Formats: sequence, structure tokens, C-alpha cells
Amino acid sequence: MGVESVLHPSLIVPVGHVEPVPRRVRGIVDGHVVFDTRRALYVWEWAGYPQYCVPRDDLVEASLIDDDRTEHLGAGPARRHSLRVRDAVREGAAWVWHDGAPEAVRGTVRFRWNALDAWLEEDEPVYVHPRSPYTRVDALRSSSRVRVEIDGVVLADAPHCVKLFETGLPTRYYLDRAHINWPLLRRTDHVTQCPYKGTTSGYWSFDGGTGPHENILWAYDFPTVQASRIAGLAAFFNEYVDLSVDDTLLPRPTGTPGVPARAGGGRA
Repeated sequence: MGVESVLHPSLIVPVGHVEPVPRRVRGIVDGHVVFDTRRALYVWEWAGYPQYCVPRDDLVEASLIDDDRTEHLGAGPARRHSLRVRDAVREGAAWVWHDGAPEAVRGTVRFRWNALDAWLEEDEPVYVHPRSPYTRVDALRSSSRVRVEIDGVVLADAPHCVKLFETGLPTRYYLDRAHINWPLLRRTDHVTQCPYKGTTSGYWSFDGGTGPHENILWAYDFPTVQASRIAGLAAFFNEYVDLSVDDTLLPRPTGTPGVPARAGGGRA
């Protein structure tokens, strides 16, 4: 059968790549529709995922205020704007792509994600950033045994798992909670969101002999439909624990996109 592979598919989309979005996309601020478009474009400012570009004519209850400042985003130069929605102004909330950006997106608006209160694809919320059409997420039941340790202390020993395969990231091993040593773990108030899996329902840390190991374990109690097999299970950051699969210790991943140098955030 061989040894568990620690290799995974790389991100392949070049910066500056543009594709049409075949979905209705809306942005909301204070309950008001900022834009409503069926003509959005994806633009990749880095290889990990795209941003939406919205035709300026598709703004609904909002207007843009030119900040008289040009900035260089990943795909090229863009003119920064503030966003007015009724009487409220959100400073530096948007950019309009300028000469030097990919031709297809020039004149379209790229909004700062957290400048809006909510984003919708069709009638479903989108978190953190648009879902890349080139990213695949699969959750598969597996009979692989998974053992997790830190400093020689066993935090989990599970006879089976659900393996979650996400393009560009190491395999994540989701474990039944019955096989996790909860008395050794400390719950925190940390929360992250993922456009493919939803919002985490819990994070836990471990206070070991070498000091605290913050936010190394997370769970999705109510994941997206596409990731429903991980509901109620929990996974450790491979980057910060000693994780063995079928009695073989896996090397810790390094340089994982979206995962910081220390535990406490990143792509769970």
C-alpha cells in the first residue's frame, strides 16, 4: 500500500488571469444592495484565489468617491475609491482598475472584501474571498489510523478519519471527537471562515511542557453542504503537531499558503 503521500496539487493560475463569473453576485452594506451583477469577472491578484470585478454600471444603492490615489494591486494599477451607501461612507473600500491592468477588467470595480457586510453568490453567502473555479475540495472517509502528539503527549489516536483534500493545501485529517484527548486541550474564542467549508465552531489550544501551542485544533459543526462529511469532526494543523498516519510520522508542511508562521489563524 505504501506510505501516506504528503504531496498535493499546486496552485496553477497565473497572476493577472481573468475569467467570467457565471453566477449572480451581490454585495450588501447596512442592508442595502451595493451592487447586483450577472456580469462579474474573476481576476487573480495572486495564485491562491481570485477577486470579483464588478461593472460600475451594476452599482445599485451606492456610489464611488475618487480618493485621488492610484495603487498597484497584484494584477496591475487601480484607482482607489471610497464607498458611499446612503449617508454612510466607507473609506478606501474599492478600486477601479486602470490602464496597465488586464484589459478585460479595466474600468470595473474591485471591492475590499471586508468593506462590505455580506457577499452573495446567487442566494448563498460567500466568506473570506470568492471560491476559485480551479480549486477542488473533497472529503473522503478513510480507514487510515491517525495519531497526534506534541512533545510526546498524545492528543488524539483515531482508528479512522475523514481526509479533506483541498487544492493547494496539505491533506487535513478530521477525527471523531471520541478519539481526541479533550482534558488536555483548552478552548479559545478564535474563529476563522473558509469559502469552501464555512465558519468554524471551535478552536482549541494545548499548554505543553515547552509552552502554549495556540489554536492547533478546530471543528466545523455546521459546514457547507459540499463539506458535510466533516460536520462535528475536528482536525489538527499538520504544521504544528506530530501527526502519524498508519504508524508513519508525516513531515510537518512548511510554506503552506494562507497558514501563518505561528498557529492561531490561516486556512483551516
